[in-house]
Amino acid sequence: MKIGAQLYTVRMFAQNERDLGRTLEKIAGMGYDTVQVSGIGSIAPQNVKNLCDQNGLKIVLTHNPEHRFLNGVEGLIEEHQLYGAKYIGLGMMADRYRTPDMFDDFFRDFEEPLQKIHDAGMLFMYHNHALEFGRLKDGRVMMDVLLERFPADRMGITADTYWMQFAGVDVNDWLMRHADRLPCVHLKDMIPDGFTAKMAAVGSGNMNFAAILDTLKHNGVTEYALVEQDDCYGASPFDCLKSSLDYVNHVLGGT
Repeated sequence: MKIGAQLYTVRMFAQNERDLGRTLEKIAGMGYDTVQVSGIGSIAPQNVKNLCDQNGLKIVLTHNPEHRFLNGVEGLIEEHQLYGAKYIGLGMMADRYRTPDMFDDFFRDFEEPLQKIHDAGMLFMYHNHALEFGRLKDGRVMMDVLLERFPADRMGITADTYWMQFAGVDVNDWLMRHADRLPCVHLKDMIPDGFTAKMAAVGSGNMNFAAILDTLKHNGVTEYALVEQDDCYGASPFDCLKSSLDYVNHVLGGT
């Protein structure tokens, strides 16, 4: 299992080619060798690939807007062939799908794009937030329906540990029960903040990451565990990425 950096964490510093190059250099200097491309500026894919290559970083996963799946998924596939990345991610389903009126339309609309991604030897990855563990009016849990409607060879889950915890899910139990869906996972810790919670660098919060990392290391499926922190609350996101990597490497024994 490789430990990577989710570039969404440092999106503020990746909105043009010059800044992205400097950011990737810092990430490589921390000891990362894989990244997820997400949240960066409008930079030509070839230039993104070149910058990653220059810094010894392999692109393994992306997040992409919905329209790229529904209107020309072939171009998205070609881009990932350029990157050498087989995991094509969606960060979240659009608002209209998260309603009883259109939830089932998500599956009708994405069935063909997912088939084309599969035929290209790649895998669609759905990234969860807390909302997918909520119930529709008819009692169905959205995540359960996602897993029922799209099999593991058509859809993986980029399991976000923080949002699972936020939703009240037993994170480690869920990861064990759905290991076949987890080629990529997001590592993100949680700390209490009054009556809500905040995101935290991995190892600095209250989540049982020793157990989580042990589960991921031994499930035989997870290839990439990507550190992500959407909000660093004024702290340097580079420092957060570095401390997370140091902690994870320590827990995994330097692997």
